[in-house]
Amino acid sequence: MSVTVRVPAKVNVQLAVGAARPDGFHDLANVFLAVGLYDEVTVTPSPDGLRVTCEGPDAGQVPLDRTNLAARAALLLAERYGRDADVHIHIAKDIPVAGGMAGGSADGAGALLACDTLWGTGAPRAELLDICAELGSDVPFSLVGGAALGTGRGEKLTALEVGGTFHWVFAMAARGLSTPAVFREFDRLAQGRDIPGPVASQDLLAALAKGDPHALAATVSNDLQPAALSLFPQLADTLAAGRAAGALTALVSGSGPTTAFLAPDAEAAATVADALRASGTCRTVRTAPGPAPGATVV
Repeated sequence: MSVTVRVPAKVNVQLAVGAARPDGFHDLANVFLAVGLYDEVTVTPSPDGLRVTCEGPDAGQVPLDRTNLAARAALLLAERYGRDADVHIHIAKDIPVAGGMAGGSADGAGALLACDTLWGTGAPRAELLDICAELGSDVPFSLVGGAALGTGRGEKLTALEVGGTFHWVFAMAARGLSTPAVFREFDRLAQGRDIPGPVASQDLLAALAKGDPHALAATVSNDLQPAALSLFPQLADTLAAGRAAGALTALVSGSGPTTAFLAPDAEAAATVADALRASGTCRTVRTAPGPAPGATVV
């Protein structure tokens, strides 16, 4: 028997970042929106113990050892329930690798739900979310999907109302960016400045609730964008190309380097995507609506 779980990518429509904490993390006000790009994680009993395989775009960049979040998820759940993590985890990737869209986090959440289903552990939702938070700051949202405000380091979630469908275009860059490196650059650029505590924008939350793309475009923000552009200046050309093609707004997704463009409707999103493909400023381009459901057994 095997179990397959489909897990969405995310875009941060707001990422407000506080000063570095003593533990090295940063307090965040992180407004997540799940979008319709998915990884599928399949787990199957394995007589050879835990192993991980991967296929899809950039699969060669995915670690296949126990540092993979999917493997760590299986190990943590197995430890809690006193069993061996004897599973083959196969990841079919469609979310960009090292792209700021929580692909690794999605795989962790997907493997956790798949193993829980395969083993019949019946772990309560709260326990699954606790394991997700232990795996990483973005992993809990990959489990729940939809839209949510993440506080703390992003792992404490409050579900948000979304009043309609938002149409996004994503441009994938020629190389990845390390999330820790982007945060280090944020800290470097912030030296000598007072960093206010992160707070969610009430105007942005209202725009989400109304399903109004124009209002949302006027309120999106990403405090990590200057750091990402400092490390990867060519992203500015991609952002400019998307704006010139008619995107309502353009921003770096999370820690980057994927760039995200909000369009008023699906037709406009297709136009922006075509222009970005022709611009020569990015590697590949995808369109996706949001919100999307979280990790789901298929």
